[in-house]
Amino acid sequence: MSMNRRDLFFGVMVTVLWGCNFSVIELGLESLDPYLLTLLRFTFCAFPLVFFVRRPAGISYWVLGVYGTLFGAGLWWMVNFAMYKGLSPGMSSVFLQFSAFFTIGWGALVLGERITPVHVCGVLFALGGLMLILLFNDEASTSFGIFLVLVAALAWSLCNLLVKLRKPAEMMAFIIWSSLFSVPAILVLTLMTQGFEPFAGLAKGLAWGAVFSIAFQSYITTLLGYLVWNNLMKKYTAAQVAPLSLLVPVSGLLASHVFYGEELSALQGAAIGLILIGIAIFLNAGALQAKLAGRQGVQEGRL
Repeated sequence: MSMNRRDLFFGVMVTVLWGCNFSVIELGLESLDPYLLTLLRFTFCAFPLVFFVRRPAGISYWVLGVYGTLFGAGLWWMVNFAMYKGLSPGMSSVFLQFSAFFTIGWGALVLGERITPVHVCGVLFALGGLMLILLFNDEASTSFGIFLVLVAALAWSLCNLLVKLRKPAEMMAFIIWSSLFSVPAILVLTLMTQGFEPFAGLAKGLAWGAVFSIAFQSYITTLLGYLVWNNLMKKYTAAQVAPLSLLVPVSGLLASHVFYGEELSALQGAAIGLILIGIAIFLNAGALQAKLAGRQGVQEGRL
């Protein structure tokens, strides 16, 4: 089943919002510690909504706990820790999109979803675009930071797999209740690595930029964004949905250009083009595979 236009539109809009989210995170970091920003993000995802929304039917506390820990601590806390260790927000957004390739792999290994030669071609184009961004980027990065974000990408792919396996019927309730388990996991990791120092920022009061950043990340990026994303993951194959996340560094670069005046080089433009070609191949994989099969059949008939 190919993705309909409505689902494709919402999927693209979510990835555009996620790309802009890195600029919104930068706004919050101007006055808040990154770990505290992450903790507040998931706190407001869960509270006070958890008191008004019932636990999703058919989903155990164990599943909610695993997803919440992977999503809150394994994904977003790990990204912030990588940035703390020196990896730039731009490079974090690029490396995080390797989750698309992990997700496609899980779909094939665990769910038996078919990966065709057309999918492989799409992977090569998209991977080529990501590598162009990485190889010709002037920003300094750290090996440890890169490792942490790749761990975060793996955690995101496992979240996607869990959604596909459990298929929560009440997705908004699933996100709210799983966020409830994200909070203690993030709190424990923060206290273990940073102590109580990050919480000193709260005593100074929250700037309006930080308040906006927390609200945007909680309600737009997380609740709305992952409501759409997880529903797409539940409905379509991993190979159809996961490549859309490769638009995140594209929209992230464009958002940085608009809001922070970051210049886009010709190589970055070429990289964006390769990523878009790769995504287009994925989205049209069924039709392209059918055309290849038809041509192969014609050639065999001539022989």
